[in-house]
Amino acid sequence: MPKLNRMLFAALFIGLAGATVAGAQSAKEMNQTLDELYGAHAPYQTFFDKLKKAVAENDKQAVASMIEYPFKARINGKAVTIRDAAHFETDYDKVFTAKVKKAVSKQTYATLFANWQGVMIGDGEVWFGGICDDDACEQQTVRIIAVND
Repeated sequence: MPKLNRMLFAALFIGLAGATVAGAQSAKEMNQTLDELYGAHAPYQTFFDKLKKAVAENDKQAVASMIEYPFKARINGKAVTIRDAAHFETDYDKVFTAKVKKAVSKQTYATLFANWQGVMIGDGEVWFGGICDDDACEQQTVRIIAVND
């Protein structure tokens, strides 16, 4: 097989392999994807449900408790480091903008995107993933790791 054909085949294969992760159609399939990637889906499903509820209720304190700090955000076009929950709550509406809130509200569990980097809501408006609680990473807590407006 000529080199160009092998490269095109490899690119197509990689593209299709990524699509299987992004193309989950049911909660059962998403469970399987998360189980394969992270060893368990339940913490991610529980986290997602809690986040949707907190955002729908505009519960700044609940969302703040779900962030991995320090947290980098863009506020008024500037990169800002948010060091703790109190700071996040103050700037909540500048980080969780209408666009971000809409992405969360429209997202379903079955149609989340997940890969080795984390779980994505919308078109990348929110990313969350497991954060190691110990050096051996035997215990993890699911947290928001990025918000993009």
